[in-house]
Amino acid sequence: MKEITKEKLEKFFNQIKTQKNIFAPVSQNEKTEFVKNPSFANINFDFIQTTQSAKHLVFPRIEKLFEYSSSKTETSLRDVDTNLFSEVVLFAAHPCDAAAFCVLNQVFTKDYVDEIFAARMEKLTIIGLACKNSDENCFCTSVNLSPDSRKNSDIFLIPLKNGNFAVEILTKKGENLVSQSENLFENFSNSDFLITSVEKKFELSKVTAKAGTFFENDFWKTNSLRCLGCGACAFVCPVCSCFDIQDKKCGKNGERVRCWDSCGFSLFTLHTSGHNPREIQSQRWRQRILHKFSYIPEQEISQSGCTGCGRCSRNCPVDMNLLEQLTELNK
Repeated sequence: MKEITKEKLEKFFNQIKTQKNIFAPVSQNEKTEFVKNPSFANINFDFIQTTQSAKHLVFPRIEKLFEYSSSKTETSLRDVDTNLFSEVVLFAAHPCDAAAFCVLNQVFTKDYVDEIFAARMEKLTIIGLACKNSDENCFCTSVNLSPDSRKNSDIFLIPLKNGNFAVEILTKKGENLVSQSENLFENFSNSDFLITSVEKKFELSKVTAKAGTFFENDFWKTNSLRCLGCGACAFVCPVCSCFDIQDKKCGKNGERVRCWDSCGFSLFTLHTSGHNPREIQSQRWRQRILHKFSYIPEQEISQSGCTGCGRCSRNCPVDMNLLEQLTELNK
């Protein structure tokens, strides 16, 4: 454990920025987002949560998979050059965001290694930040995390009452980042941490066990009546990884891209025949919950498909509050 003053943390931040792209939380117009290469003075260390997650750093909204060109006799393919991907640092990410990358990594590399995703993940370093504040939508403690969970962070910062930060260097990536600025860090001498508390709202093991037995229960119909199927919950979620693949062609040249999708969309499971195995919204809402709390745990992935960040509840236009539904399911 080390300690660093805010003034020296600024020097550390600026040192990183000279070598890598760095994304940090910046507040503007009552919203906080991860912004690329911001001024240190504009970083918000007191934020509860950003509107968007940081998953786009390894899983972009729209991403080219390969290019192709055709002639009368053949078609040639050109793969994406992953060597051109830049080194990226995610700065001051809360534990619910850092842990999400662990799930994404296993989704994209557990059975089949997605080389494009893996290359982006390899070039990502995460500097986590313990949460000073929380609200009624936070429920990280209910999904086996905490406001000061170090899971998947390479370096972890904890705010101190004296204005400094405690620093834990957790991985080789973290060591490499700190090694260039070791003179900025001091011996740890203060344990007055500023960490919020988040009440545990439900037992994850009970939700997981019950969700798998509730497939035909009226619970899904009752709790999906307000759902618009807009996909906002999936797009702000740090863990959701559904995607579509499309070809974009212009004359003899084209490219194949993948783009974010959502199991909440009616087109997501629509067959060419016209049949849709999830033809009503309650079936699509059921799929979303079961995927996160039953199917992903069944695959022995080390975290449920939810990190308790609360973004889906904050951003739903009709107040489909996930925490309320999980609490009801737990009962």
